[in-house]
Amino acid sequence: MPDSLILSLVGTILLVAEVLGVTLAVHAVMQPRSSQGAIAWFIALITMPLITIPVYAVFGRTRFFGYTEALRSAEEHIGTRVREWLQQMNTLAAKPTPGLEVINALSSNITNISFLRANSVELLIDGAATYDTMIRAIESANSYVLVQFYIVRDDIVGRRLRNALITQAHKGVRVLFLYDEIGCIKLPNSYLDTMRNAGIDVSGFKTTKGRSNRFQINFRNHRKLLVVDGRSGFIGGHNLGKEYLKYRDTHLRVDGPAAQHIQFTFMKDWYWATGQIAALTSPLPAIESSDQAVAIVNTGPADTAYNCAILFMTLISRARVRLWITSPYFVPDDAMVIALQAAALRGVDVRIILPDKADQRIVELASFTYYDVMLKSGVRLYRYRERFMHQKVILVDNVVAGVGTVNLDNRSLYLNFEATALVADDVFIQQIEAMLTTDLENSVPVMREHYDNKPLPFRIASRIARLASPLL
Repeated sequence: MPDSLILSLVGTILLVAEVLGVTLAVHAVMQPRSSQGAIAWFIALITMPLITIPVYAVFGRTRFFGYTEALRSAEEHIGTRVREWLQQMNTLAAKPTPGLEVINALSSNITNISFLRANSVELLIDGAATYDTMIRAIESANSYVLVQFYIVRDDIVGRRLRNALITQAHKGVRVLFLYDEIGCIKLPNSYLDTMRNAGIDVSGFKTTKGRSNRFQINFRNHRKLLVVDGRSGFIGGHNLGKEYLKYRDTHLRVDGPAAQHIQFTFMKDWYWATGQIAALTSPLPAIESSDQAVAIVNTGPADTAYNCAILFMTLISRARVRLWITSPYFVPDDAMVIALQAAALRGVDVRIILPDKADQRIVELASFTYYDVMLKSGVRLYRYRERFMHQKVILVDNVVAGVGTVNLDNRSLYLNFEATALVADDVFIQQIEAMLTTDLENSVPVMREHYDNKPLPFRIASRIARLASPLL
C-alpha cells in the first residue's frame, strides 16, 4: 500500500475518531452524573478519542436499564402480596427519636419501609466472628437460606460456607446463592457446580442482561447479604475470602422484622437475575427481648435518583455534634466534599478513618489529593495502621449509626447496587462509638505534610488518579 494512501487512511480514522469523541463528549456532559465525572469524560473523549471511545462504550453509562421495569412486571403477579407485606411491615414502624425524623422520612421514601422496631442487632467485628456467626445461623435454618456476595473465593472461607449450605440443602433446606460475575471473575465454575449438584439454586447477578446492557460491566452488585428463614439477616462489609480474616471489617446480624427487609432486597435482585419469584413463607418474627430500631436502605443505579449519594449527604447534613466515618476508599465528589466541609465548619466533630495502605493504588493516590482541603476545613483524617481496613461505618451524633457496603467513592455512590443498615438505638450507638474509638487509637492523624512532602511526580500522579477516579 502506498505511503500516501496509508497516511490518508490514518488521517480519516483520526478525523472520524475525533468527531465521534466530540459527539460522545457532549453526550457525557448531558447525562446525569457528577460534575467531576462529566469533566473527566469530556476531556478524555476529546483529547484521547481512540483510547477513550471504547472505554466509554463500556463504562460511560450512569443508569442501569431494565431492573425497575422487571420489578414492575413482577408486580403484575405478586403486587397484592407485596403491598400487604409492606403494610404489615409498617405496622411495626418505630417511633422516630429526636433528630431521626428527617433520616426516617428519607429512608421510608426510598424503600417504602420506615425504621422498624422489635429488632435485635449484633455487632460483628472482623472476619472470624462474622463467619462463625453466619455458619451457626445457616446450621439453624429450617426452611431456607438466601446468600448474596460481591466477592466469593474458592478458599478456606468460601468452601466452609459452601459446605454448610450443602449440608443444609441435603436436609431439605432451600438455598439460593447469588453472586456478582465481575467480583467473582476468578471464582472457578467447579465451586458453583458443586453447589448446583447438591440442589442449591445458583445465579450470577447478570448486569449485562438485556440488549442495552450487553457491554455494561461498569455496574456491579456490591451487596453482601445473608438471610435465614426470614428471621435472621446479615449485612456489612465482609465478602467471602480468607483475606477478610485479616482485614479490619464490620458486619451486622439483625434478628427481627428488619431481616425481612434484607430478604426483600435479595428477592428483587434474584428476580432480576433469574426471572423467578422466590416463593418464601415468612411470617414476621417478633423479638420480645429487644426493641432496636433498624432501617435497611438498598440503593443502586436503577433508582430514579442518586439515592445512595442522597442518603449519605443527608446523614452528613444532619450531624450537629459528631460525624465519624470509616471508608477503605475515599474519593468523594465535589458535593460530598462541600457537605463534609460544611459539617466541620459548623462545629461538628468530623473524623474520617482511612486505611494506611489501600489495596487499590489508583484509589489511594486519588485520596491523597483531599488531605489539604479537608484539613483546612477542620475535618480530621486518620490512617488506620494495624492492618487493611475495609469497614464501611458512619456514626451521626447519638442519633443513628450505619453499617453496610457503601464506600465514599464514585462507584458506590453512583454505580453499584449497595445496602446499608441504619440503627437508631442508644446501646448500639455506644457499641459503635467504642469500636471506632479503638480504631482511632490504632490510627495516626493525617497531617498536610503527608501529601505536601511527597515528591512532585507522586503529587502529579495523585492528581491524575483523582481526575480518572469517576471513570472507574
